[in-house]
Amino acid sequence: MKFSALFLSFLIAMPALAADIKIENAWVRAPAPGQAVVGGFLDITSRQSDASLISASSPVAEVTELHEMSMKDGVMIMRPIPYIRLPKGQTVKLAPGGLHIMLIDLKKPLKTGDKVALTLKILSDKKTSLHEITAEVRDPLASGKR
Repeated sequence: MKFSALFLSFLIAMPALAADIKIENAWVRAPAPGQAVVGGFLDITSRQSDASLISASSPVAEVTELHEMSMKDGVMIMRPIPYIRLPKGQTVKLAPGGLHIMLIDLKKPLKTGDKVALTLKILSDKKTSLHEITAEVRDPLASGKR
């Protein structure tokens, strides 16, 4: 009986955690021919508390990492990072040339118009939540604006 009550309270709490996070404008850049790595982009807002995007995954890639790009001595550097801070009430833009999700070792070719499932794992108030989203594959030259 205790397990049932615990499970029910968990189910009730999950929508509250999910409602705290707003994810918009998700898209993935279509790969160039022969390329097995692409970037994923989106806008994400934690509405009620400071949070962190701590991981991402996708069934279309062997590996999915959080990355940042920055300039150092006139050279663009890209590196994996352990998390992305989501300050309360601020929209964090994952965009080309900055913070983004890398899909590495694609399992199948992607083309413009395809849909890619992404699962984002977010830590907020010492609890993690999973957010299932769909990102559209867009032209490699796209800016992400729709």
